[in-house]
Amino acid sequence: MLRVTSELVDTHVVDIVPTFLGAHEFPDEWRDDREGYVDHLIDDMMPAVAAEKLARFCDVFCEEGVFTVEQSRRVLTAARAHGMEPKLHADELHAAGGGELAAELKAASADHLVCVSDDGIAALAASGVVAVLLPGTTLSLGSSGFAPARKMIEAGVPVALATDCNPGSSMTESMQIILALASMMLRMTPEEALVAATVNAAAALRAADVLGSLAPGRQCDAVIWEVDDYRAIPYHYGVNLVAAVVKRGEMVVSRGAGAT
Repeated sequence: MLRVTSELVDTHVVDIVPTFLGAHEFPDEWRDDREGYVDHLIDDMMPAVAAEKLARFCDVFCEEGVFTVEQSRRVLTAARAHGMEPKLHADELHAAGGGELAAELKAASADHLVCVSDDGIAALAASGVVAVLLPGTTLSLGSSGFAPARKMIEAGVPVALATDCNPGSSMTESMQIILALASMMLRMTPEEALVAATVNAAAALRAADVLGSLAPGRQCDAVIWEVDDYRAIPYHYGVNLVAAVVKRGEMVVSRGAGAT
């Protein structure tokens, strides 16, 4: 999959930033030897990924029943030694210490954070680690609680938003739906949601100096919306409000009256 991704980078208009996800789950054949699988990740898989320069980041699912805090620390420390920046799936289902570990390692981001503790929020705020919230996953799984976005924002945590598009728990490519959920379920203002989906999302990729905002010297990526007011973007949900998309200064999507 990483090799295919590396080929798509040069052929697709969308910017693709590959992440090594070998530590997302334990394969069935390793479930009785989890420490052995961690060793396999570090000793065999990671050097192979690094040798072919297949991934910019390495992500670990730090959660009860998956990778422990200590196992996650081992994997991510080794990943950094191989030139991959750490990321974490953290505290999605339980307060398992993932937020605190992300802060300790100064990871690029910690994702999910539905059950992050108050200590985890304080640690994230102090470290500047980006909290990537994924409300589409919470909705798709039918969970009762969403990530405590207001508490994070008020504590000074930089919050980003993403779709978490995947066939298991959030099968949507629509950032408009995510912006709507952020406003309705995470209690974020439209301004906060748009910042989270743009410049803070770029920061989660260590790219805020290049992407995520319209400023001289930065990559010219822009969405033109067919709305009279920016607040309509999360308010009028379930339809495509995009009139045009500009990528690297070139119009790559054009539809609707606003595209002219």
